[in-house]
Amino acid sequence: MTASTPTTVERLESADLHRHRDELLAVYTEVYEEQLETPFFSVPRYWDRLVAYASRDGFSAVAGRIEDQLIGYALGYALPQGSRWWSGLRDDVEPALLTEDGRRTFALNEIMVREAFRRRGYAKLLHDALLAGRPEERATLLVLPDNIPARSAYRLWGWYKLGRLQPFNDAPVYDAMVLDLK
Repeated sequence: MTASTPTTVERLESADLHRHRDELLAVYTEVYEEQLETPFFSVPRYWDRLVAYASRDGFSAVAGRIEDQLIGYALGYALPQGSRWWSGLRDDVEPALLTEDGRRTFALNEIMVREAFRRRGYAKLLHDALLAGRPEERATLLVLPDNIPARSAYRLWGWYKLGRLQPFNDAPVYDAMVLDLK
């Protein structure tokens, strides 16, 4: 599918997050509506994670708009040398796949699209805009195992499952997926 309505994709810098805070959190609140009572998914905890991501080297974010309405966004950063990203991995994986040197892997932390705009190609548009021109050799993301639409889309876009990963003690266990960028 392709995006059915003309969309503007804008790149956001770290400093832009505070300026767009309310609308970014509005999208998050809509997308995670059913999970907001869980401490890990609470709005303050999400904002703290978002600010932390934005402070990392290699941070990148894109926002999709139709006219002036934010319909979704995607963001991530380059995993630093010695990253603890893989420390919550619950499956046996070749150790060489888990070594980070600061240039190997881009972590796609969030990709979300408002309900009214889903299944129309906007997630793919944001995904591709975020990953276009990345210098890393691969990207990684975490997806809830029961999020069948997202997992199916990621597989269709070339992602594969590396294993199950719990990033924080109070976080759910996710499927860790990888996409070769080179």
